Amino acid sequence: MPEDQETRVVTRRHDPDRRDRIIDAALAVIAEGGVAGTSHRRVADRAGVPLGSMTYHFTSMDELLREAFTRFATRLSERFTARLEAAADLDALVEAVVHLVHADLTAGPDDLVLTLELYTLAARQPAFRQITHDWMRRSRQALERLVDARTAHELDALIEGLFIHISLDPAPRSRDVTRDAVRRILSL
Repeated sequence: MPEDQETRVVTRRHDPDRRDRIIDAALAVIAEGGVAGTSHRRVADRAGVPLGSMTYHFTSMDELLREAFTRFATRLSERFTARLEAAADLDALVEAVVHLVHADLTAGPDDLVLTLELYTLAARQPAFRQITHDWMRRSRQALERLVDARTAHELDALIEGLFIHISLDPAPRSRDVTRDAVRRILSL
């Protein structure tokens, strides 16, 4: 065996974080070009891994997309839950929701695009709906610490709608308008 081939075998990298890097790279590629513009090659290039790593770690593009969107939804759920756990009463809940809508949910520059890409995928393919269902369930559970299930459902829908509207509207939206809407749902 020539010496350079022996060296390649000996220096083969152990890369335990490769799968995670691929998932994160997939989210970045989706944010840049949408699900339709996502390919194994683009994700591998972004992750800095050989193309063969894609099929080694993921049996299909759908599996990679499910893993990536599950990671994204979990990350936003954790941000959401952390903000709400700090609220001790309804007045604090109002302020927590205002902060979520105007800051926390828009903290990542790609959050809106990834959210809308996930919704579109879930609308078209039932296999992806479970990700959105789990995300909504976690949000409602966090809200149910302080409100009943029906109110949690209504408030969760309001938060999501306001997040999208605020993110897409070119005119800055007032926190007071958001605060008033939340207070109405809570009958305060």
